[in-house]
Amino acid sequence: MKTIEITIDPQGKTKLETHGFAGNECQKATQDLEFALGMREASQLKSEFFQSVGIDQSQAIKT
Repeated sequence: MKTIEITIDPQGKTKLETHGFAGNECQKATQDLEFALGMREASQLKSEFFQSVGIDQSQAIKT
């Protein structure tokens, strides 16, 4: 399941963390949130970012 976790600390600093995304899907999913929240201070890529986005075999075109 794909989820986006948003944490806001008492000082108002926000943190976005994605779960269940592969490749750059996480960046695409959080793009609007990041824009709304303001300038990014830091970014830490998880191992899932470096995974390729696979094709669901049930959706593959068969020839």
